[in-house]
Amino acid sequence: MKPRAVLAIDQGTTGTRAILFDQKASPISSAYQEFSQIYPQPGWVEHDPVEIWKSCRAVINQALAKSRLEASAIEAIGITNQRETTILWDKGTGKPVHPAIVWQDRRTAHFTSGLRKLGYEPVIREKTGLVLDPYFSASKIRWLFDHIPGLRRRADRGKIAFGTIDAWLLWKLTGGKVHATDFTNASRTLLFNIKTRQWDPALLKIFKIPEAILPEVKNSGSCFGYTRDPNSLSKGIPITAMMGDQQAALYGQSCYEKGQAKNTYGTGCFLMMNLGTQFKKPPFGLLATLACDEEGKSSYALEGAIFIAGAAIQWLRDGLGFFRHARETEKLARKVPDSGGVVVIPALTGLGSPYWNPHVRGMMTGLTRGTRREHIIRATLESLAHQTADVMELMEKYSGHSVQELKVDGGATANKWLMQYQADLLNLPVLASERAESTAWGAAKLAGHSVGFWPSLKRIDGRQKHRKFAPKMKPADRNKSRLIWKREIKRLLFQPA
Repeated sequence: MKPRAVLAIDQGTTGTRAILFDQKASPISSAYQEFSQIYPQPGWVEHDPVEIWKSCRAVINQALAKSRLEASAIEAIGITNQRETTILWDKGTGKPVHPAIVWQDRRTAHFTSGLRKLGYEPVIREKTGLVLDPYFSASKIRWLFDHIPGLRRRADRGKIAFGTIDAWLLWKLTGGKVHATDFTNASRTLLFNIKTRQWDPALLKIFKIPEAILPEVKNSGSCFGYTRDPNSLSKGIPITAMMGDQQAALYGQSCYEKGQAKNTYGTGCFLMMNLGTQFKKPPFGLLATLACDEEGKSSYALEGAIFIAGAAIQWLRDGLGFFRHARETEKLARKVPDSGGVVVIPALTGLGSPYWNPHVRGMMTGLTRGTRREHIIRATLESLAHQTADVMELMEKYSGHSVQELKVDGGATANKWLMQYQADLLNLPVLASERAESTAWGAAKLAGHSVGFWPSLKRIDGRQKHRKFAPKMKPADRNKSRLIWKREIKRLLFQPA
């Protein structure tokens, strides 16, 4: 029997990855390529959509070459992507009308602040589960209409398409035949009603965005179309999964059931809990969004977005020169018995969930003549675990579910000291995935399951291995650590202007 495979395309903020998985759910080969980060002005972040597409084709070809498989061996394709990043393109020529405006971009802060003053945030939050923030797609689309002459007229005539990165890649892979997205990506636009699961006319009116530009929305596990691009893939390969990156990681970690949760440690941290099929408005500091169940149909999830996690470690390395490689932090943290009274709150770009205050800035307290770099490194690592614990506490209180274990993935999970401290603070087992790319695996798993390549998810999920960290900290020590952290957070949030 000829070897067969499923292809995952993982399109991230700084690069694109392709991974081929075999029938045993093991990676056969992979390729990764970075692309340009464009900063036209302070607070602005852009990507070149054409460069992203070229990087996608390149990594597909490289992964195939390494595997020695023909493109015809691919049974299905799954796409996962950076969310919220916004592209408008001409349906006739397929050319973008402007560089992609990235999720990190803050150019529309004044516009969203104006909508908030007009009283629109409550209705937007009620319909979308999100906050009114430049982070999401709607204000980026509006900016493009307001700044590109003639664009609105072309859009009203049905000549312009909007998409997040998944929709752009789908359009290119299908030769411009399919304009579609999935529920998880649509739910990040501020234009999609997550209760009715439709583009919402009232939201479109608020942002003055024509419905004609919007993609069709499908379940994450759907047949979105078939490949038609001769430069990278043979024709006719089905694209059977699309998910935003955090939802893909949730699926990759097999969190299909209500109350199951995962945390991804990257530049920031994204803690997500499956809520099942029932929706209620999230409390301040948390987002409600759409994820998917075992079969790829939409379900609800709670999300906590922590702005700075791995970025704080990068700051210690690149800004302060405390070490050369992030992997050194585990050894350095173990050199001291505690943080020596130092508390680091890495609000380098404000605080995300559950505080959601973009205006505060980082703080370091408890410094003495005896403070060494090891204390600061350890306190910074502790801050990642404390921020996650802050979000988890609110999630459990709001949802009414007590999480039994936390599944984790991302680069920082290689730090065993941090994972143990996280288990200690949460008083929960922490299961660190030994599969490095949970996001790509989630997209591949759903794509393969959708075409019967992996008919039994239970079987392949049983092959997934985790490193387990059981809580060991004494309750009194845990309570003391949490009280000190919360005291310093309160000091930061309520300090005089």
